Amino acid sequence: MSKISNQGLFIDFGSTFTKLVLIDFASERVIARTQSPSTVDTDITVGLNAVLDEISKQQGSNFRYRYKLACSSAAGGLKMVTIGLVPELTAEAAKRAALGAGAKVVGVYSYQLTKRELYELEATAPDIVLLAGGTDGGDRATILHNAVMLGQSGLSVPVIVAGNKSAADEIQTILDAGGKDYIIADNVMPEIGVLNVDEVRSIIREVFINRIIDAKGLKNAEQFIDGILMPTPTAVLAAARLISEGTATEKGLGELVVVDIGGATTDIHSVAKGDAIEPGVMQKGLPEPFVKRTVEGDLGLRHNAASILRAAGEERIEAQLAGLDFDLHKAISQFPLFPEKLPESESEESLDTELARNAARLAMERHAGTVETTYGPEGPILVQYGKDLRGTKTVIGTGGPLIFNGCPERILGETVYSEANPFSLKPQSPEFYLDEQYLLYAIGLMSEVDADKALRVAKKYLKRL
Repeated sequence: MSKISNQGLFIDFGSTFTKLVLIDFASERVIARTQSPSTVDTDITVGLNAVLDEISKQQGSNFRYRYKLACSSAAGGLKMVTIGLVPELTAEAAKRAALGAGAKVVGVYSYQLTKRELYELEATAPDIVLLAGGTDGGDRATILHNAVMLGQSGLSVPVIVAGNKSAADEIQTILDAGGKDYIIADNVMPEIGVLNVDEVRSIIREVFINRIIDAKGLKNAEQFIDGILMPTPTAVLAAARLISEGTATEKGLGELVVVDIGGATTDIHSVAKGDAIEPGVMQKGLPEPFVKRTVEGDLGLRHNAASILRAAGEERIEAQLAGLDFDLHKAISQFPLFPEKLPESESEESLDTELARNAARLAMERHAGTVETTYGPEGPILVQYGKDLRGTKTVIGTGGPLIFNGCPERILGETVYSEANPFSLKPQSPEFYLDEQYLLYAIGLMSEVDADKALRVAKKYLKRL
């Protein structure tokens, strides 16, 4: 006889750990959670079986579950290269579309590709290429040149074409001649200053489900689960939006920011308008999406700890660790070799905390908007670029370096607006919450089945600091 039939098993195949959460839909309660080092480089089912075995020990071998859904950021995540025309316009629009779809952008190219850039692009081994460029009826020469370069390349990955619609027929002919796998989509920037990324995001998700899962060796896991629905960042972004906006019957928390510190990257998700909150401020640049994600590939606490040291400044971190007797460079050099290793001493815990604090600070500064003073005929003018997040009242922390840290509030404190850097428009006086059960990815997956229940589970288990 089955023990429980109305439960959901939610799995995240991460770059460092494979995580599993068991949630009961009837009681809206977390029944169990566990994790094991990921084994995607060998056989993904080894790590999967480890977490399933652990849950079976906890629940009994005859326990049942109704839903078995998963997401993945393993094998480098969903790696994308974007190509556009002008860096600040179509190239940026393409990049935002990719990030919003849960991709890790490993290259951004503008104007006409050179041979050297094409070789560089091929060497990054992306999973998908997003080819944009030109508003509808605008420049055709650049996107056609880049289509020819891609058609003649050695790339064998899907190409999503989302540029000037006037060039779409010719691009189709070019990519057909090159034997490329491609999809024609609506232009990500049909007019100057107008973003149109929803269709491209949907296509990226479809490509991920139908093609990338198999290419990354994740297909073997599907015999154990109902399916891998999306990249992990997409699941977290879906959870952030749900918690912010709520549903027709369940109230959300309002505008918020999610700080996700991981072993490979630090991601920031904001669900907020980000309009200027002061009169007389002029906004410049592309319109900011209400739901925005940025990925900092140099701020991962394990694979890129040395990059955090460089970006933050070695002297700064050494000063923060003053009084501890250990070799900073030696400790950091070990992180990429043993990414699943957790701190085992006071010195290691302190180093983790300081790296996480700096990763959070730098990532939020890059995500949030900035304001600067320029001068016009009538005097000084305040100009805002990006989102003004000073009015955002909720910051949610997630990711192992936060969840397993003894002082997460110290780390999240680095994401707050500071008079020492008044030009960075970070949240001014938010309330901090911790995703201490590592649930956000599961909430995003659960919302595919029942958004109301997913939201109530999220609100129940987010810990207010």
